Amino acid sequence: MKRIFTGFRMVIDQLFPKVCPLCGNVLQAGENRICLQCLNDLPVTGIRDPEDNPAARVFWGRVPFEGVISFLNYEKGNKASRLIREIKYHGNKELGYDTGRYFGRKLSGLAPFPETDVIVPVPLHRRKMKQRGFNQSEYIGRGLAEVLHKPLMPDVLYRKVYNPTQTRKGRYQRWENVEGIFAVRDPAAFAGKHLLLVDDVITTGATLEACASAILAVAPARISIVSLALAR
Repeated sequence: MKRIFTGFRMVIDQLFPKVCPLCGNVLQAGENRICLQCLNDLPVTGIRDPEDNPAARVFWGRVPFEGVISFLNYEKGNKASRLIREIKYHGNKELGYDTGRYFGRKLSGLAPFPETDVIVPVPLHRRKMKQRGFNQSEYIGRGLAEVLHKPLMPDVLYRKVYNPTQTRKGRYQRWENVEGIFAVRDPAAFAGKHLLLVDDVITTGATLEACASAILAVAPARISIVSLALAR
């Protein structure tokens, strides 16, 4: 039976080869989700200082944080933008998980992130969850949680108001769009803990600022922030 299944899989792979979503080339043996060339070509930020970097500066004077880091530089049409689009809009949640694991290994030796207690993904409203079927930030967080050996809490912080997309909004409009839309179900779950907030892309930081404000309003907690990409 095992030989039959293996043979069947070989035929399927030949008829419908898996391709890299970033470049369209057929994946070779040992390549998973995206090809090694695209993995090597990802526009990594190279951030090593979690307190003074382009992502951290977004939150200066707005959110009291322990550390902020973004892994990739996001620009229209580059491989970071294609990666985010594949995860977020093409339903490739497994790629989000794998990417979280990949960058979690980069994060594991960079203080203060390994010392965080809980990983908290930016939540989607239940209406958006029903439309999309999954939360991309949660799957990135799952990968990070596995590598960093931290619990993932996707349900304590929640989005209580359905709001329009942030796309094409300016900085002030983005802040207005997310003000007061998040809440915490169980403040005791966060009290006294160092939380690692996870999002897919930091643009103006309005969404993450709103998340942190909702948490700090009800629970004494420390906040660190990580995103897959930083829009330039």
